[in-house]
Amino acid sequence: MNEIEQYYNKFNEDKRLLSRHGRVEFYVTYTYIQRHLSAVLDERKCAKSDIKIMDIGAGTGAYCIPLADEGYTVSAVEMVKHNLGILKKKTKLVDARQGNACNMKKYADDTFDVTLLFGPMYHLFSHEDKIKALSEAKRITKPGGVIFVAYVMNEYGVITYCFKERHIREIMENHRLTEDFHTVSQVENLYDYVRIEDINKLNQQCGLKRKMIISPDGAADYMRQYLNKLDEEEFQYFLDYQLSICERQDLIGAGAHTVDILIK
Repeated sequence: MNEIEQYYNKFNEDKRLLSRHGRVEFYVTYTYIQRHLSAVLDERKCAKSDIKIMDIGAGTGAYCIPLADEGYTVSAVEMVKHNLGILKKKTKLVDARQGNACNMKKYADDTFDVTLLFGPMYHLFSHEDKIKALSEAKRITKPGGVIFVAYVMNEYGVITYCFKERHIREIMENHRLTEDFHTVSQVENLYDYVRIEDINKLNQQCGLKRKMIISPDGAADYMRQYLNKLDEEEFQYFLDYQLSICERQDLIGAGAHTVDILIK
């Protein structure tokens, strides 16, 4: 069992996405997925079941289960056996299998209309492994299909861990930041953090064209305690606010996550 599996055997991903800051991330991301799928349905005049979706790094099913419930044909791959077991207990509608984002050999080329790559890029530490995962997502996606890719952002990691939680001296002593404050992550750190230029380089090398890039959570993670104090009406206003600003390029990269929406 590797470090990532040990981590997710203890980490409650369902609880995170049900938290206020997690709900912001999910609400915005899922809205964009639905918008794309609605456009595909309008263009093709087909049934939802005719649209094939792959969720790579599906976790316990936060995205793939509601998509399957809506009537889409959904497959999922999850590396962590613990998460996969939870997913399978929740639904029989998703064809869920254990697998690795860097090696999707069980799936043929040009199979899926939409591919989600939400968890894996957080935990791939070499540029080469990121290229493998993104290339595999591209390979199994149909020409003209869309790939949604999530990343954890560098500035969020630096601001939160180094300054808010006051680990900056330790981090600098261990050479875990470059001179321009880009994180240098190792496997034992569990998460890898990127900047927009890192994402752009991956897309260029994989030959993928960006449709748009969004910040699904914005300031939500920084504002956890304040979001928790809002009543439901106030919180809905915050959800609507984040949805309205998530494409603003002056804010991309400042939040905890970024979702890159790519066309094959």
